[in-house]
Amino acid sequence: MSRIKIAAVLNESKIGSEVLIKGWVRTFRSNRFIAINDGSTINNIQAVIDFENEDEKELKRITTGASIKVVGKVVESQGSGQSIEIVVISFEILGDANPDEYPLQPKKHSLEYLREIAHLRPRTNTFAAILRIRHAMTFAIHEFFNDKGFYNIHTPLITATDAEGAGEAFQVTTMDLKNVPLDENNEVDYKQDFFGKETNLAVTGQLEAELAALGLSEVYTFGPTFRAENSNTTRHLAEFWMIEPEVAFADNNDNMDLAEAMLKYCVQYALDNCKDDLEFLNKRLQDEDKSKPQVERAGDLFEKLKFVAENDFERITYTEAFQILRNSKPNKKKKFQFLIDEWGIDLQSEHERFLVEKHFKKPVIISDYPANIKAFYMKLNDDGKTVKAMDILFPGIGEIVGGSEREERHDVLEQKIKDQNIPLESVWWYLDTRKFGTVPHSGFGLGFERLMLFVTGMGNIRDVIPFPRTPKNAEF
Repeated sequence: MSRIKIAAVLNESKIGSEVLIKGWVRTFRSNRFIAINDGSTINNIQAVIDFENEDEKELKRITTGASIKVVGKVVESQGSGQSIEIVVISFEILGDANPDEYPLQPKKHSLEYLREIAHLRPRTNTFAAILRIRHAMTFAIHEFFNDKGFYNIHTPLITATDAEGAGEAFQVTTMDLKNVPLDENNEVDYKQDFFGKETNLAVTGQLEAELAALGLSEVYTFGPTFRAENSNTTRHLAEFWMIEPEVAFADNNDNMDLAEAMLKYCVQYALDNCKDDLEFLNKRLQDEDKSKPQVERAGDLFEKLKFVAENDFERITYTEAFQILRNSKPNKKKKFQFLIDEWGIDLQSEHERFLVEKHFKKPVIISDYPANIKAFYMKLNDDGKTVKAMDILFPGIGEIVGGSEREERHDVLEQKIKDQNIPLESVWWYLDTRKFGTVPHSGFGLGFERLMLFVTGMGNIRDVIPFPRTPKNAEF
C-alpha cells in the first residue's frame, strides 16, 4: 500500500477505505486518540487506537514529536472538530521523541523562543502555515510572469559591483585572513585573490537583468540577495529574496502598472489557494489583538488582503507626499520622530505608514523622488532635480516595492556615475549597453519577505523566512 498525504485523506478519501499515512504525533490523549500531522495541511487527522490490543511498551513510544506510520480505515468521526477519523489497524513508530527532551510540547511557545530552535520551527502550526504560503507565493510570482511572457534570468550572486552604492556588501575572498597579501603600496593585493579583484555577495541582480532585458525585452530574477546592514529591526535581514523584473520599451507608468498588477495577483492567489492556513494565522492575530490597545491591533487579515486585491492603489508624486506630510497633524504636533520640514529628505517608515494607514487608507505609489536620495541608474526628469522613481507602500509594512525607469542616455548616466564616485571601470559593461541600441526601459524590486509579512500578518521579518540571517546570527 502506498502512503497518502493527510491533506488528500481529509479531502478525497471515502468512508470505509483503507489508507496508509505517515506523519508526526501532535498529541496522544487517553491512550486512544492520536493527532497526526504530515505538513501537507494545517489540519491534523485523528487516529483512534484500541489500546487493549496493543503492546503497552509500544504505546509509550507514541509521544509528541514522534514519527509514526499508521494503516487504518477511514470512518465518520464520533467526536467534534473533524468529519472523519482513522481507526488504526496497525501502527509503527518510525522515530522516537523523548518527551523530557523534545522542546515543542503541545502548548503555546513564543516566537522569540522558536527562533532559537529554528531547525524545529516547521513542526509548529504557525511556521508550517507560513512555509506553505511562502511556497504558494513563490509559485504565484513565477506563474504571473510566465503568463505575461517574461523569461526568468539567473543573475550572479558574486559581483564586483555595488549597484546600490551604499557600501553594505559582504566581501567574498579565498585569501588567508591571517596573512593577507599586500601590494607595493601596502594595500590588499586583490590580484592574488580568487577572482583577481575585490568581489562581494550581490545586493541586487538588477544590473545584469537589465542586460538580459535589452535582448529578451521582458525578464525577471528571483533569487537571494545580501546586505551587510547592521540593523536589528523587524524589517531587515542580511540575506533575503528579491523579485526583480526588467522591461524594455517601458516607462515608469508601465512600471507602476506592472508592480500593482503583480502584487494584486499574489494577494488574490493567497486568498484563493491558502484559505486554511490564512484562517489559522488570522485566528492567531485575533487572539493577539485582544491583549493590545485598539490603535495597535492588526485587524482582520482577510479584510486587509481583499482590500489590496480589489482596490486601485493611490498614486502621488514625492512633492505631493511631502506637502501632505508637512501639513499633517503628527508633523505639526511634532509626533513624528523625523520631522518633515525641507523638500528633498528621504521619507522614513513612519511617514510611509502615515500616508498608507492614516491619510489614504490604501496602498500608495509615490513617484518622482529627489535625485540625490536615489540610485545612479534612475532616469533624470526634465526638471533636473527628480528622477522617474517609484515606491509602493503597504499598510503595516511601509515600502514593499522600489523601482524606476532606468537612465538609458549614455552621457547622462556616465555623469551620474561620476557624480556618485562610482569607478567607471566597475560598470563599463553597464554603460556599454547605452551605446548600442539603447531603449527606454524600467524595472523594480520586490522584497519577497516583505510581501510575506503582509500576506501572513506576521510582525517580524525573521518569522517569514525559514532560517533568518541577521547581525550576530547565522545559526542553522
